[in-house]
Parts: sequence; structure tokens; C-alpha cells
Amino acid sequence: MNLLRINKIASITILFWLLKIVATTLGETLGDYISMTLDLGYLTGIAITAVLFLAFAYHQVRSKKYQPISFWLVIIATTTLGTEISDFIDRSLHLGYTLGSVILFAGLLITLFIWHRKYKSIEVATITESNKEILFWIAVLFSNSLGTAFGDYLSDVVGFSYLQGAMVTSAIILLVVALHYLTKINEVFLFWLAFVFTRPFGATFGDFLTKPIAKGGLDLGTLQASVISILVMTVLLYFEVHKLKSTPKQ
Repeated sequence: MNLLRINKIASITILFWLLKIVATTLGETLGDYISMTLDLGYLTGIAITAVLFLAFAYHQVRSKKYQPISFWLVIIATTTLGTEISDFIDRSLHLGYTLGSVILFAGLLITLFIWHRKYKSIEVATITESNKEILFWIAVLFSNSLGTAFGDYLSDVVGFSYLQGAMVTSAIILLVVALHYLTKINEVFLFWLAFVFTRPFGATFGDFLTKPIAKGGLDLGTLQASVISILVMTVLLYFEVHKLKSTPKQ
């Protein structure tokens, strides 16, 4: 049987990374739409997005194989919930993006440590059981929350514009790609490095789309930017589903 149909996680291809970037951009704009545009607040935003995350994750974990729509709905839910968590830590608890990033980074490291201690590997190509997949989604939630905090750290603490922040994080992603092809650095380490840094790219790019022109954004608005991201995500998912259907069974 094809490994793609055994593993519960999407195969790591260029399409995977494109979907991840668009999903993280959508998570930023949709999270801001819920908490800021609708003026529901960060705590209410966390409650709403946490329910969605748990519902989508429950369906995904119970499935017996990789299902593109189910999988990417959970990714979108983690990026949206991650936006609310990061903003709640900074703006409601007043801990700041620096300390918030440290806390979330520690949570990610602890999760990966527990995962590695139990399964001797944190490779995503071997996730075929529920307990391991739950650890994967916890790590994803921490990484996407961390990415949001770090993206805001670049703009609010370091002082980069939203476009500059997106350029910095995209440069880091390109460096990881170069390291993948030009060196023998552990591929699992590089995967998680890229996975984390695609989130701040999405966060800063999402802010670039939605923030006022006076603050260096395009002022598209959170709703309009979210709709655009959903449309792009839909197109990419079409190709992902088509690729899966055309993969011959073995």
C-alpha cells in the first residue's frame, strides 16, 4: 500500500509548503477578524477558535488515513487559535511578545521532547497512530502560536515594517531550503525549523494585507484578506486532492 495512504500527515512537497503559508496567512487575518473586527476580544476569540480546533482535530485523529480537507482544516484552526493565544498573552496578560515567544517556544520544545522520548523520533512521515498524531497537533499549535508571537515581535519590538518582517522570515525559509539541498543537516530538524518560520511569514504578510496604509499595510481589511486567502487555499486544495486521487495504489 502507498505510504501516503498509510501516514495521517500530508506528504512534504512544494504544495505542502504553499498550503502551509496560505493557511498561516488566513489564520492571522481570520483571527484578527474574530477578535478585532468583530470586537469579540481575545478571550472570546480563543473560546471560539478552540472549539473549532478541537472539533476538526477530533475528526482528523479518528480518520484512518490522510484526508486533505480534514488535515488542512485543522492546520487553519491551529493558526487561527494561535493568533488569539499570542495576542491574548501579549495584550490581555501584558506579558509582551518577547516573553510570549519564550513561553510558546518552551511549550514547543517540551512537546517535541515528550514525542521524541516516547517514539524515538519526531519525524512526521511515520504518524500512523492516534497518540502520536495528538502530539503532532499539540506541537503544531505551539509552533503556530509561537510563529504569530515572533512575527509580531519583529514588527512591534524590533521595529520592522510588516513587509520587512515578511521578507526577513522568507529569507530564513529560503536559507532552510538551501540547507536542505546543500548540506547533510538532519532533515527532521530542518522540517520543524521551516514549519515554525512559515508561521511568522504568514503573520507578517497577513498584517501587511490588512493593516492601514499609514502603518505600512495595504488596508484590505481582515474580512477581504481572509476571503482572498480562502479562495487561494481552495485552489491549492483542489490540486492536493487531485494529486492524491491520481496516486496509484500499491
